[in-house]
Amino acid sequence: MQVQLFLQQIINGLSLGSIYALIALGYTMVYGIIKLINFAHGEVFMMGAFVSFFVLAYLKVNFYISMLIAMIFCALLGVIIEKIAYRPLRKSTRVAALITAIGVSYLIQNLMVYFIGPEVRSFPSPIVGAPIQVFGIYIQLKQIFVFVISIALMLILQFLINHTKMGKAMRAVAVDAQAAELMGINVNRVISFCFAIGSGIAGITGVLFGIYYGAIEPTMGTMPGLKAFVAAVVGGIGSIPGAMIGGVLIGVLETLVTALGYSMYKDAAVYALLIMILLVLPQGILGKNKKEKV
Repeated sequence: MQVQLFLQQIINGLSLGSIYALIALGYTMVYGIIKLINFAHGEVFMMGAFVSFFVLAYLKVNFYISMLIAMIFCALLGVIIEKIAYRPLRKSTRVAALITAIGVSYLIQNLMVYFIGPEVRSFPSPIVGAPIQVFGIYIQLKQIFVFVISIALMLILQFLINHTKMGKAMRAVAVDAQAAELMGINVNRVISFCFAIGSGIAGITGVLFGIYYGAIEPTMGTMPGLKAFVAAVVGGIGSIPGAMIGGVLIGVLETLVTALGYSMYKDAAVYALLIMILLVLPQGILGKNKKEKV
């Protein structure tokens, strides 16, 4: 029975970790390109959930179309944020860009609270049906859906970065933006594309979050955003597979701590994991240890 309970929590952790991993992809992509921690990413994730919710509620469209609309909206929002808030500060100090990112995060969150209210809204789930039972372990259909979408998006992103012309340009800008520009690469376009992809994935993740928990609210992006950032750092910020590994580790850790009856301390357990990983591997699990000249 104890083994079944443990395996059940692993399944639950994989689903939750997949959500963290997808949000972490946005952090790790942006940091890999311009060395910026985009703390507004959690609010982009929240906007994706609300766009899908309002499209479903008022336009009565198909769920998958609403997911596509949320992705496109968040991709455009990410590009707008980069162009207005981050691009003018690209040559400023990292602290200035970081404070701006935090400011953008609170601005979006408070605008949503002001215009639509702070109420929690029930999110309609298209994934219905009895859970699947395997050796006494119950797997819900929405858990399978979240996990499959997460794996598919990560594989698509890996292919995009490693096997396309734009992906090659992104890797070049990540290594040396000035040299890439001298070779004819439009650095601004590459960075905007990076924000569009990361924000589009965040939009889809917001929809998956709504399906998984069945509820959304304007402040929902704060805590998942922070934990996704921790996942990106644990996995090795700048590494896409690392973001996935970090997200799954944190998701499984949270569910196990909760199952043991210590749900009030699950956040503390996440940050304790971060400290332990960084003490042993300062660059993260799959991060590259780079030396910087002073």
